[in-house]
Amino acid sequence: MKRLQERVALITGAASGIGRVTAERLADEGAVVVVTDVQDEAGEKTVAAIRDAGSDALYVHLDVTDEAGWQAAIEQVLGERGRLDILVNNAGLGDLATIEETSLSDWERTIAIDQTGVFLGMKTCAEALKASGRGSVINISSIFGTSGGFGTSPAYHAAKGAVRTLTKNIALHWATEGVRVNSVHPGFIRTPILDQAKGTEVWDSMTAMTPMGRLGEPHEIAAAVAYLASDDASFVTGLELYVDGGYIAR
Repeated sequence: MKRLQERVALITGAASGIGRVTAERLADEGAVVVVTDVQDEAGEKTVAAIRDAGSDALYVHLDVTDEAGWQAAIEQVLGERGRLDILVNNAGLGDLATIEETSLSDWERTIAIDQTGVFLGMKTCAEALKASGRGSVINISSIFGTSGGFGTSPAYHAAKGAVRTLTKNIALHWATEGVRVNSVHPGFIRTPILDQAKGTEVWDSMTAMTPMGRLGEPHEIAAAVAYLASDDASFVTGLELYVDGGYIAR
C-alpha cells in the first residue's frame, strides 16, 4: 500500500545511513523524496537509486546549520514540486569524547548540526507544512536524548535532549494547524556513524546493553518514520517513539 502517494518529503542527512534508507522507504511508500545533504556525490547516488527503483526524487545541497541554505532549499522544493508535506530532520553528528576532552568549538559544531538544524528546519518549512493540510515532522533524536548513556559525548546528549523537548513544544503549538510533530529515538543502529566505536569497549557494550541482544538496522528506523509520516498516525503528535531493542525500558 502506497501510504504517502502524492506527498513530498524532505529528508536531511539523506546521502547515507539511516537517512538514505529512510528516503528509500518513503519513496517506496509513494512519496516524492527530496534528498538533502552536504555530501553531494553520495546524495546524487541516493537519488539515482530511488529513480532506478521507479520513484521520483531530487537532490538539494543543504547545510542544516545555514538559515539561508534552508530558505533556498524550501524555495527550490516548492518551485519544482509545488508542496511540502513531510519533513524528516535526520542530519546528525556524534562523538565519544568526555566533557574534559570536548572543546568549545566541538561543542558548538555538534549543537549547530544536531539541535539548531532541527530548529531551522521546522522554522523555515513551517508555512509549507501548514499549507499541506496533513503535514508531518519527524525529528530524529536518540536514546541518548533521554538517558545519560556512557557519560561521554555531552554535546550529543545535550542536543538530542533538546530535540526531544523541542518536538513536544512545537507539537503543541501546531496541534490545531494540521501539522503533527514527533520524535524517533533510535537505539544502537548498525550505521557508519558507529564505525568509530568498533574495537572498543563501547562497541561491545552496545549489544550487551540492548535487551533484545542485537543492534538495530536502519530499515527498522525507516519503518517508524514511515508510520509517523502517514495517516496511520493521524492522531499521533508529540510522541517519543523508541526504536531501541528495549534499551530505555531497563
